[in-house]
Amino acid sequence: METLSPKSHGMELLPYQWEVILPALEGKNIIIWLPTGAGKTRAAAYVAKRHLDMMDGAKVAVLVNKVHLVSQHEKEFRQMLGPQWTIVTMSGDRGPRAGFGHMVRCTDLVICTAELLRLALISTEEEEHVELSAFSLLIVDECHHTQKDSVYNVILSHYLERKLQGATALPQVLGLTASPGTGGASTLEGAKNHILQLCANLDTCHISSPQRYYEQLEEHSSRPCKRYDLSQERNPDPFGDLLKKLMDEIQDRLEMPELSRDFGSQNYEQQVVELSNKAAEQGHLQRRVFAMHLRRYNDALLIHGTVRAVDALTSLASFYTEEQMTKVGVLPAERWLLQLFDRHKEALALLASDAQFENPKLKDLEDILEELFSSPDPSRGIIFARTRRSARALVLWLQEQPRLQRLGIKAHVLTGAGNSSQITHMTQTEQREVIQRFREGTLNLLVATSVAEEGLDIPQCNMIVRYDLLTNEISMMQARGRARASQSMYSFVAGQGSKELHREMTNEALEALMRQAVSAVQRMEEKEYKTTIVSLQLEAVSQRKAQAAKKMAKKMEFQAAAVRLLCTNCAEPVGYGSDLRKVEGTHHVNVNPDFIIYYKTSLRPVAIDRTFKDWYPGGTISCRKCGEAWGLEMIYKSVNLPVLNIRSLVLETPQGRRKVSQWSKVPFQVADLDYVQDCVSQLTQETTN
Repeated sequence: METLSPKSHGMELLPYQWEVILPALEGKNIIIWLPTGAGKTRAAAYVAKRHLDMMDGAKVAVLVNKVHLVSQHEKEFRQMLGPQWTIVTMSGDRGPRAGFGHMVRCTDLVICTAELLRLALISTEEEEHVELSAFSLLIVDECHHTQKDSVYNVILSHYLERKLQGATALPQVLGLTASPGTGGASTLEGAKNHILQLCANLDTCHISSPQRYYEQLEEHSSRPCKRYDLSQERNPDPFGDLLKKLMDEIQDRLEMPELSRDFGSQNYEQQVVELSNKAAEQGHLQRRVFAMHLRRYNDALLIHGTVRAVDALTSLASFYTEEQMTKVGVLPAERWLLQLFDRHKEALALLASDAQFENPKLKDLEDILEELFSSPDPSRGIIFARTRRSARALVLWLQEQPRLQRLGIKAHVLTGAGNSSQITHMTQTEQREVIQRFREGTLNLLVATSVAEEGLDIPQCNMIVRYDLLTNEISMMQARGRARASQSMYSFVAGQGSKELHREMTNEALEALMRQAVSAVQRMEEKEYKTTIVSLQLEAVSQRKAQAAKKMAKKMEFQAAAVRLLCTNCAEPVGYGSDLRKVEGTHHVNVNPDFIIYYKTSLRPVAIDRTFKDWYPGGTISCRKCGEAWGLEMIYKSVNLPVLNIRSLVLETPQGRRKVSQWSKVPFQVADLDYVQDCVSQLTQETTN
């Protein structure tokens, strides 16, 4: 057994870190459970180095779930491994390079986003494909995500299937987490079952946390001082009241008494989304339009409750401006809705500009920031906001506050890199640049969504504000852990008596429950533990097979040629399922050259912050008849192919119309693109024309 040592290859390991890695050094599959900031990555890097040192032909994969963590982990692993071992990083945004499989075969350790490994496992191209058996050690960062249909669990399901089939050439698994969570359970037994399922998914024999050196861990991992900053509701609230009055008018015209009037809630949003989808399936175009506009008003109310009335009005006005510019064949419902907003936009603007009705939560936030940044010591903080739109609105508000600007606050937004039809997304390059500027201190305040909750390691960060959030205990713990500096402060800002406050207090109880559940699992007899884990694994594999069979049966429900594609807004028939092909297993394109008569393309190309192997983006595409946005055009090996968003389509099947939210749920099979068969004739036709 490894003896405890204060240092390892030039990087100091603390005794509690040695304690938790000992089973991994013996080749066992374990989960390392350490608080945020306690050095999980450094401990894992040492395990990787020892593994490479001791095993001939060893190969290590480090999986992360966010792009910015790739470069962050690279620094730690390079420092530990030194020049003896080769490291490659892959996150899907670095431009053309050799295939995943080729890179793995030519390097000792790969750090990558889990999605890249998932794609490589199912790829049929030799240069891209890789088997799990190619690795001898698999390190899973933030492993509490190895649940249900997450990309981590998809990868580990490959592992479990091979293990239960008797395969021996499988990698050792090392999971890292600060917050296993309770899985939504509210009882000790339920939380314990959640922890056991996580252990089964990762095939671990033990959750490793400090026992002998627990007190030293407590001394090393100081937690920020938490406080609740609670606000009264706006009273009166004429801007919000007018929005609700307009929603009442729309709903009365809609003539659906069963639809609730719980305006400004997530529950109401869910109701109108379901109404919109059902109306599209039934061909009730006017009803669908009413539902869609009610959702936009509800979005505005949610923004109003979080930030300012002017931000809510900006969101709503942008939507109506876009509607007026893009919609060609305006339905009677659309015309009425446009006129309704036009009649009231001046009154809304007047109310939004009245400072006496300002959101009281913003005044509390201003006081918090003034307190922090008035200190003579340099400060650095993160405000966590619920949505991208609210994060951007908060940054704009910050820049307009003279008191805060005099304090030298240099703020920037940090949001996810995924696309959204409602707001501009950050590119992955922009994310990395903002994080780097925050590390260097040229920025001292981030206003972030959940993208910054996990893994972001900024030792100088001394303030966390969770602003009006409704999240689970894992998000609470992860966000709190971003405050790494000594004597840090963690503030929760919400309304008095709000559901957000109730959820935060519940999260504190669930964190305690999680700790009890982990301890209960750690105390289990080895035989009972192993029996339970194997049983859960057999059940999980059986369920996955049943789900796969059910999914395939749904895919075979209709012939592709029997399913017609309709525009979701105007119900214009625009093609058939048999016109569709998949590119890279993800992008669904229409290869019928006649499809071009149904859409128009914008002149400006879509900006995507990465370079693809065989294609690059063209402009956005929209319905030629009504202007509904459909997706974008890709230029694939010199051929223009329209990439369709399934949310923009309704499927007309032999058994009626259907609305689905994901391409994976369409009731027919879509073949992979065959360039010679599907594209060459189109290229020839374009050249001839």
